[in-house]
Amino acid sequence: MNDIDQLQNCDYADLKEILRKMGRVAIAYSGGVDSALLLRVAADVLQDAVIAITARSDTTPREELEDAVRFAHQIGVRHIVVETHEMRIPEFVQNPPDRCYICKKYRYDALTAIAGQHGVTIIADGENADDGEDYRPGSLAARELGVRSPLSEAGLTKDRVRALSKTLGLSTWNKPALACLASRIPYSSPITPEKLRQIDEAEAFIRGLGSIAQVRVRHFGDTARLEIDVAAMTRLMEPAVREQTISFFRRLGFVHVLLDLEGYRMGNLNPHR
Repeated sequence: MNDIDQLQNCDYADLKEILRKMGRVAIAYSGGVDSALLLRVAADVLQDAVIAITARSDTTPREELEDAVRFAHQIGVRHIVVETHEMRIPEFVQNPPDRCYICKKYRYDALTAIAGQHGVTIIADGENADDGEDYRPGSLAARELGVRSPLSEAGLTKDRVRALSKTLGLSTWNKPALACLASRIPYSSPITPEKLRQIDEAEAFIRGLGSIAQVRVRHFGDTARLEIDVAAMTRLMEPAVREQTISFFRRLGFVHVLLDLEGYRMGNLNPHR
């Protein structure tokens, strides 16, 4: 499919029409592949009638926030970063299986209040048509609060999101997924700022090695279990890189550093697995 076909495809046209009918919209914007495409298309269709709102908290990967700020500035969209405080919610910190529901309900309440201050009543998120295949209790919270998912409504899968992003020249088109840092902690293991910091710094270190874009550092107390793309495992097992990695992780406080030979799997700690 060439670039013209990509842009003439009916799902892309449907997405633009969905956004056009919204009139004014606030995008719950993380800076990831999905929300970046949604924000760009919304800006194309609605111009100044769209704002981006990003939640910042201990659970936000540092690099993700930096990318979000940079991209929103590049496309000239009004961008609001709001501090959220999930770590003050006892139910969230306890890390139950519906942790994501608790977090998203709290966050979307905050985003709705911010949007209302700017005369916007419609909130849209970047959920795509594939996301329903994973365990996502946060989606239930979004639906209960009336949050729309234009990418999913238009039938755009993750592959289509990436293809359209590439056609539109977005730097995010091949960006790896960077989910909430709390998703690296097994359910029922309490979430702490220290664990989130360890995970964020560990994953940034692995990405900084080069050739390893997709990584999850699963936090099991004094043990870090690394999930990376299988094709990148040879890079991590180079003697100098392996020693450097072990040394860095031990400085972070991990005693054991394990490599999961199955590689990265989305939602690997979710209950259905």
